[in-house]
Amino acid sequence: MTHSIEDDWVARFADEVIASAQDRAPGKPIVCASGLSPSGPIHLGNLREVMTPHLVADEIRRRGYDVMHLLSWDDYDRFRKVPAGVPGVDESWAEHIGRPLTSVPPPPGSAYGSWAEHFKAAMAESLERLGVRYRGISQTEMYRSGAYTEQILLAMRERQHIDGVLGKYRTKIAPEENDEDGESVAGYYPYRPYCGVCDRDTTTVTAYDDATTELTYTCSYGHGATIRLSEHRDGKLVWKVDWPMRWAYEGVHFEPSGVDHQSPGSSFVVGSQLVAEVFGARAPIGPMYAFVGIAGQAKMSSSRGGVPTPADALRIMEAPLLRWLYSRRRPNQSFKIAFDDEIQRLYDEWDTLGRKVAEATAPPTDAAAYFRAIGTATGPLPVTPRPLPYRMLASVADITVGDPAQMLRILADVDPGDPILDLDEARPRLDCAAYWVATYVPDDQRTHVRTAPDTDLLAELDDEQRAMLALLAERLEDNWSLGGLTTLVYGVPKIRLGLPMDTKPTQELKVAQRAFFSLLYRLLVGRESGPRLPTLLLSLGAPRVRTLVGA
Repeated sequence: MTHSIEDDWVARFADEVIASAQDRAPGKPIVCASGLSPSGPIHLGNLREVMTPHLVADEIRRRGYDVMHLLSWDDYDRFRKVPAGVPGVDESWAEHIGRPLTSVPPPPGSAYGSWAEHFKAAMAESLERLGVRYRGISQTEMYRSGAYTEQILLAMRERQHIDGVLGKYRTKIAPEENDEDGESVAGYYPYRPYCGVCDRDTTTVTAYDDATTELTYTCSYGHGATIRLSEHRDGKLVWKVDWPMRWAYEGVHFEPSGVDHQSPGSSFVVGSQLVAEVFGARAPIGPMYAFVGIAGQAKMSSSRGGVPTPADALRIMEAPLLRWLYSRRRPNQSFKIAFDDEIQRLYDEWDTLGRKVAEATAPPTDAAAYFRAIGTATGPLPVTPRPLPYRMLASVADITVGDPAQMLRILADVDPGDPILDLDEARPRLDCAAYWVATYVPDDQRTHVRTAPDTDLLAELDDEQRAMLALLAERLEDNWSLGGLTTLVYGVPKIRLGLPMDTKPTQELKVAQRAFFSLLYRLLVGRESGPRLPTLLLSLGAPRVRTLVGA
């Protein structure tokens, strides 16, 4: 079965990948691939590297095909620089620059044996929560086991051809990239050994014999050796040769990559030529994906530190919502993930979409993105049993300073006909909202309820203002639910203007309502604005509201 909805990018790529796989090798498993380098905290921009093939692989799996999502942990990459913002890590880690990530010690206090394992573990936990099913491959294990030995020897035999391909592009890319593609004053060699003495890749190959596979190298730290490459296990192909080699070795049909890999002379362009001409395979379907940003923050970089990770996002939003952010946008569309007030609007949009899907009124592509967010081919993701509005839960957590007993008291009154009897009914969404308030809402934006009536302001009120406050206080109990209080706060100005409760908003009515809301905020929290008034009133309780409004 195929899908032809033009905007459903997941279905469209699934169609292309299935067709390509059947053309290449009918009956064999379809392979979608990702690659992550655990060089530091793996951030939300890196997550797109995994979510894009995950969503395509999951769609293929839903259609009944045998599909595998490979996740290559590029843990045999060199440690390039000491990332900023990692607790306990200082410039003393610079001595490990040039060593494999699996040979670098982990941050202080880590339960893991290496730098790579430490950062892999955090990402793996987040991927599990997100429902991402994959087969992980450690490139350290692959290289050190000798799995790639034949491919390495082939690349060395074909080094002149590879050098010719790379040479077409070297003037188009940055000099530091030229240094990393294997070019040196001693000639071109696509393999770089890690030094047998200092374990760094600051090595230069000075000679190689194809017949014996003897390779001689020197190290910038004064070391050197001659090894037999057919038996050597401590080194790797340079990136622009390594990547197409893996495409051929794993039979990859689909692997996206970032903008930086798809410009002229970059990895994907060069790799697409090398995989065919050297390794005898086809390049995968490889769409470019755009950057993911954070609201109010510049482009993410693991080395700069302070970048939000999937684990950070999952502390303030449920897994289906985070999946949705990646499923609803085509890979080449950039988007931002909100850690500020925008998250409340985002949750409103998510809940509205859920209602439209339930009513079968959502556009097909929106519904498809929603269903891909809430579950996978293997089943649904966990959900909050009673998904109350996020902005309301945030307000409740804010006003109560996260006190569980007070939160339960308030949430039980949201719908008296079907009260929440246990906070677990509102979790994990409640915990996400509470964490967001405690961590990302600046103190000057937090709600501080007045401890005593504002006697000066109350003394300045005119007769109409006093009448509105008295009417509110008088009708509180009869309207003590979220819906009832919503009707009441909007209704008090209508009643005072002599209008029916079902009156549509007019300009005059809107002005009266805004003035009334502003007065209530000033009396209750000492500001012109704050949490939604029905939630605020519910949180305070009727007796305290009466006291503060002077009724």
